[in-house]
Amino acid sequence: MSTRVLVPSGVLGLGFDHNALAAGIEAKPDIIAIDGGSTDSGPFYLGTSSSKYSRASCKAEWKALLKAREVAKVPLVITSCGTCGTDAMVDWMLEITRELAIELGLKLKVATLYSEQKIDVIKNQLLAGKINPLQPIINIDAESIDSIDHVVALAGAEQINAAIQTGADVVLAGRATDTAGISAMALARGEHAGAAWHAAKITECGALCSTHPTSGVVAVDIDATGFSVWPLAEGARCTPHSVSAHMLYENADPHTLYEPGGALQVEQSHYESVDAVKVRVTGSEWLESDQYTVKLEGARVVGFQSTLMAILRDAHYVKNAKAWVARISNFLVKEVASRMQLEADDYKIEIRLIGVDATLGELETKQSIPTEVGVLVLVTAMTQELSEEIAKMIDPFLLHYPLTDNEALPTFAFPYSPARTNRGALYEFCLNHIMVLDEPMQAFRLTTHELNN
Repeated sequence: MSTRVLVPSGVLGLGFDHNALAAGIEAKPDIIAIDGGSTDSGPFYLGTSSSKYSRASCKAEWKALLKAREVAKVPLVITSCGTCGTDAMVDWMLEITRELAIELGLKLKVATLYSEQKIDVIKNQLLAGKINPLQPIINIDAESIDSIDHVVALAGAEQINAAIQTGADVVLAGRATDTAGISAMALARGEHAGAAWHAAKITECGALCSTHPTSGVVAVDIDATGFSVWPLAEGARCTPHSVSAHMLYENADPHTLYEPGGALQVEQSHYESVDAVKVRVTGSEWLESDQYTVKLEGARVVGFQSTLMAILRDAHYVKNAKAWVARISNFLVKEVASRMQLEADDYKIEIRLIGVDATLGELETKQSIPTEVGVLVLVTAMTQELSEEIAKMIDPFLLHYPLTDNEALPTFAFPYSPARTNRGALYEFCLNHIMVLDEPMQAFRLTTHELNN
């Protein structure tokens, strides 16, 4: 026996090849699984409990997947709903599904799996010694936990299978590991555990494991000894290199992947081309752990931010952009202290030179002189009013501040007016911990819904 999983894309909202999806349905999958979120884009989405992707994009793609599911008559699973996987984002996907059930005339049984954690529960678990830090260590206590806006636990295959076992046509899951939805059914059906987790890791980003990564759609067969993976888009191929390389993606150790309940080991895995498009993988191992743990993610507000943007094009200023930044930075610190009576700890001004070192900062090793340089100023303070006030004070100097005292005032370009923008709350991730559970469903809640009935 084997379990065939169809993965339409790395994330709902990113798009996929509709012809490839149709080919995937013709291949008769046992389950359709797609991820809905990630921490890739930072803590804002968890902090605000919002989706990175537009509702219109998600609804259009979900409509195509619901229609495909109706043909295949298999479970359709989405994990980490709405990017961050909070309860509100699961309900957001439920509302989209409800709308589509009416529009398409579908009768659906939907299971919603909730991953968000109550702050009081997290406090109690911490005091009971059930929450332990991962590297890098972020220190937490009861007081710092109170400042967290949202906390989610990452579900694994066990929680997804609990939802599938309700008989649901559609599973809408809160935050989960990227691999949970893909590995779940194969594990429940007794396929090779190492193969199931490894296959899920390779296909978590859809066709990223192929030669045509933007096509999205891949299929994987998981069986008693290994797995076989192939893309569905015309002209796309999986190769031993493209498949094995995905263990390096978002993974500190290319040989080990930690999941709830254990760890995947791929050091002895063997990758072999079966034909022109398909790769077979064997030798993967699953090592079950003594305790069942789930990773926690939390985000909180650490300030409010305003930004300013100007563009240096004069060759003299472009060549000496770093020196100009150093000079204006020192000047601004003195001006803020003098005009606003603020201490250095009350705010932060960061200047990034786009085209010079905006990405790596001091770690940048390449030196070149571009035609023009974007100057991005980030002002952070404890209130939006204060960050805006500081940005307003900076505004005229950003557009006219000279490199030396003995030259005419310059006038730099600015892409819009006013040159400043209020960004709102600034969030940070404040949990990098695991929580020990007595049983897998302890931290999760499961509800079923009958739609358009």
